[in-house]
Amino acid sequence: MDLITLSLLVRWMLGWVLAGRMPVLPEALPCGAPGVSVLIPARNEAVSLPGLLLALSRQTLRPLEVIVVDDHSDDDTAAIARAGAPGLAVRVIQPPPLPARWCGKTWALHHGVAASQGELLVFLDADTQPAPAFLQSLVAASQRLGGLVSVQPYHRTQQPYEQLSVLFNLVGLMAVPLGERCGVAFGPAMATSRGDYACSGGHAAVADKVVEDWFLAHHYEAAGLPVSAFIGKGTITYRMYPGGLGDLVMGFNKNFATAAAEVRWPWMLAVLLWLSGLFWAAWCLPASLLGWPLMGDPRPLPNALLYGAFALQLLVITRRVGCFSWINLVFPVPVLFFLGVFLQAILNLERGRVRWKGRTFSTRPGAGTR
Repeated sequence: MDLITLSLLVRWMLGWVLAGRMPVLPEALPCGAPGVSVLIPARNEAVSLPGLLLALSRQTLRPLEVIVVDDHSDDDTAAIARAGAPGLAVRVIQPPPLPARWCGKTWALHHGVAASQGELLVFLDADTQPAPAFLQSLVAASQRLGGLVSVQPYHRTQQPYEQLSVLFNLVGLMAVPLGERCGVAFGPAMATSRGDYACSGGHAAVADKVVEDWFLAHHYEAAGLPVSAFIGKGTITYRMYPGGLGDLVMGFNKNFATAAAEVRWPWMLAVLLWLSGLFWAAWCLPASLLGWPLMGDPRPLPNALLYGAFALQLLVITRRVGCFSWINLVFPVPVLFFLGVFLQAILNLERGRVRWKGRTFSTRPGAGTR
C-alpha cells in the first residue's frame, strides 16, 4: 500500500470516528410538574409556524404557556400564531422596533423571556417540529444537567436543492464535541432554567450576535454553568430554508461567516483532514476517466473503489443528521457547492457583513444590525 492510499484510508476512517460522537437526546420523564414557557421567535414564518404549533399541541408534557414573538413580520405570521392549534392557546407579542447593536432573534427572545412566567424556558425556532415526547425529554435533560441544554434537529428535506446542504449539516456536527457538558449549543431547540438564564446574562449578553447560540454557550460556561448538546434524530426535525436555493445559500453563508472562528482547532483539523479525503475522492474518479491531472494511481478501478468507499460512508453517516439519499452518490456536486458557499462566506467575513431576512448583520463584535 503506497503512502497516498494509506493517507486516504486514514482520512476515511476518521470520518467514522467523527460521525460516531453524536449522542441522541435521551428519552426521560421530568421530575414533578415544572412550569414550562415555550418561546418562539418568528419573522415571516407563516409557512413554517403551523407545523410547529400543531406539534406542540400533541406534546405529552403540556407547557404552561406558548409565546410567539412576532419579529415585525410582513406576512401572516402573527395571525397564524393567534389562531394557534387544536387544544393549544398561543400568546403573541411584538417587541419594540429593533434598536442598534441588537439582532432580530436576540431582541425577540429577550422580550419573550421578559413576558413569560415559567420556571423553565424552552426556545424553539419556528421551523422545528418536535415529536410528542420531545418536550418532556428536553425538560428532563434540563432538570438533570442544569445550565443550557440544546438539540440539533434532524434535517428533513423536500425539494432537490435542499439535498445540497448535506455537507453543511454533517460538518457542523462533526466539528464540535457533543454530549453532556460539551460547551456547545444549538439555537433551534434550547432549554434552561430561568435562574441559570439570568446568571448567564441571557440574550442581552449576546445582543449583537447573528449566531447567538454559540456565544450564549460561552456566557453560560463563564458563569460556571454546564452546556450540553445532543442530536435530534427521532425526537425533533426541521426543514431549513424552504424559501429556495437563494435562502439556503444566504443562511449557511450567515452561519459560516459568524461561527467558523468559534470552532476549536483540534476538531477543525480533524474535520479538514476528512474533508480533504472526500475532496480527493470527488476529483480522482472523473480525473482518471477524463485524463485530468492526478496524483497517485491513475487507473479508473482503484479510483472508483475510493469513490464508492466515500459514497457508502456518506450514505451511512448522514442518516443520523437528515434525509439525504441520492445526493451522496454524486457527492462531487455538494462538494463544489460547499466550497462555493465557504468562499463566499470568507468574503463576507472580510467585508464584515451578511444579509438575512431583509436585514444586514455585522460579523464584527458590537456593530449590530441595520
